[in-house]
Amino acid sequence: MAWHVQAAARFVRAAQKSYARKWHFLGLFGIVFLGSVALLARLDLLPSAPVAPQASLDASTVAHATSPAPTEPQLPVSISIPSISLSATVADPTTTNLDALDALLLSGAVRYPTSAALNENGNVVIFGHSSYLPIVKNQAYKTFDGVQKLTKGDTITVSSATTAYTYAVESVVKEDATEAAIPLSVSGRVLTLSTCDVFGQKSERFIVTATFVESHPLGA
Repeated sequence: MAWHVQAAARFVRAAQKSYARKWHFLGLFGIVFLGSVALLARLDLLPSAPVAPQASLDASTVAHATSPAPTEPQLPVSISIPSISLSATVADPTTTNLDALDALLLSGAVRYPTSAALNENGNVVIFGHSSYLPIVKNQAYKTFDGVQKLTKGDTITVSSATTAYTYAVESVVKEDATEAAIPLSVSGRVLTLSTCDVFGQKSERFIVTATFVESHPLGA
């Protein structure tokens, strides 16, 4: 059994020596490790960090991200002015015939056919009757009642079939219908509302001018 005792004694002495020199060993190990890492980095041999897979886009997301804004003319179908509780449909005729336009005014507001579309630079001109008679059988004669009460900053929303366009009132003026025609070519995007008796009749009218603020899809 003497050799067992001797082997155990040698093991204990070796362990004691190793423990006594542990800091030398750890220091040497650290130097060798850092030197190896630096050498591998210099040689561009270090492994790259794993890259997380990118989430795939479904077809609807890609279409939404890449689809351009509609370029076809956006024509008005309705107009709303909350401050005077005004809400009306808007017709979009293709003719400038006065009789045809007068007939359409009997159903609501009318966009003048050669004026701008809602998504274009220029002047969107919309006409509507106004009447303050106590009894009017056809309420279309009151389509634009109250527009003269609008003040600077009041909002007007004109909607196409898909998009709502918001405008802010800039001015309200009263003029004779014999004054110069409403300009159609203007800088930027402008909305003009005008009251009238009939398109061909010369009488006083209120002219509301508003500037474009923003647009958004209906229901957004």
